[in-house]
Amino acid sequence: MTNTTNAAVLLAIDAPPLTTLPIRGRSERFPVNRVFCVGRNYADHAREMGHDPQREPPFFFMKPSSAVVGDGVAFQYPSGSNDVHHEVELVVALAVGGSLVRAEDANALIYGYAVGLDMTRRDLQGEAKKLGRPWETGKAFDGSAPCSDIVPAGQCGHPAAGAVQLAVNGQTRQKGDIADLIWSIPETIAHLSTLFTLQPGDLIFTGTPSGVGPVVRGDQLAAAVDGIGELRIAVV
Repeated sequence: MTNTTNAAVLLAIDAPPLTTLPIRGRSERFPVNRVFCVGRNYADHAREMGHDPQREPPFFFMKPSSAVVGDGVAFQYPSGSNDVHHEVELVVALAVGGSLVRAEDANALIYGYAVGLDMTRRDLQGEAKKLGRPWETGKAFDGSAPCSDIVPAGQCGHPAAGAVQLAVNGQTRQKGDIADLIWSIPETIAHLSTLFTLQPGDLIFTGTPSGVGPVVRGDQLAAAVDGIGELRIAVV
């Protein structure tokens, strides 16, 4: 029987470490639960990946919480791939869970926002797509979800517009705007809540604009979302 209470539980092995992120202006840290990612949520990125950017229902994939690493942490180029890509995204951090959430109520679930990178082993993802297999090997590897400090919504509001961009070695690679999301943040939360019961600590990576491309060892990545902040990582 699973014990879901706060009572002390005798564990057979050491519990895995809790993944947390800093919160801007606070001494407390944000505990990361699950990581949901929205696929092809910018029309220009859908086109560059060879898909029709019609407003079909959003689809999702997941990364483990252990994939999350903080700002300034070196990104270890993963094994098993020769084609690792960057994807800059606005990240939503939930304070409250729920299911069958209405879009007009979705902002009440949000704790804050962050800048994230959905790092992708594109060659392994492409092979999985061809074979009709899951994407985990391409998307859910160790360190594949770098994330900045969480900015509480009380400090930044609920952004509906603002530049989302990424530079590699000082050269802009990706640039889009939150206003160009095919599915808005409240709509995304509402739809996701029909598929999963959302929980406090869940992160939602909301999609990437066009310009995704490969990184190599030695690259310096600088991601930013207007009104939220920056995320910097080095590829090693």
